[in-house]
Amino acid sequence: MGKALKFFVSNLEEIVAACFLIVTTVLVIVNVFMRYVMNTGIVWSEEVATGCFVWTVFIGAAACYKRKAHVGVDILVNMMPPTMQKVVNLVVDAILLVLNSYISYLTVSYIQTSYTKTTPVTNVSSAYISGSILVAFVIMSLYSVVFIYKDIRDFGKKTTVKEGEA
Repeated sequence: MGKALKFFVSNLEEIVAACFLIVTTVLVIVNVFMRYVMNTGIVWSEEVATGCFVWTVFIGAAACYKRKAHVGVDILVNMMPPTMQKVVNLVVDAILLVLNSYISYLTVSYIQTSYTKTTPVTNVSSAYISGSILVAFVIMSLYSVVFIYKDIRDFGKKTTVKEGEA
């Protein structure tokens, strides 16, 4: 696999979220210009910008989950012996798999009920916006499986003490 393709695949969530954020920003800036300079506005821009922003948030959340960048309090875990830390990480990843999968399941019902509800201006099904929730939590569920696999694979490996911790 080429470097560019590998970069694209390994950063897919970030790239998709960035694209939605660019569309959101451009639409808002253009609409502000149109309203205050041209005394007219783009009727549909606010609706599309909001939908794009929702996609940005949820896909960005999946990207943060992939990188384990969400805020967590791990002061107690860090004080545990290395083997116990691995056990806690495995349990936490398993709980997150269950939660992410359950939210994915609940989102399917939510999308089914939002299918008939359309947006006021563009008359597009709200399911296209709500779909961002499903996509994000399915991605997070898949990453949870990867994390559990890595936790189990690394469980037998000897833990090295980081410099300055001994």
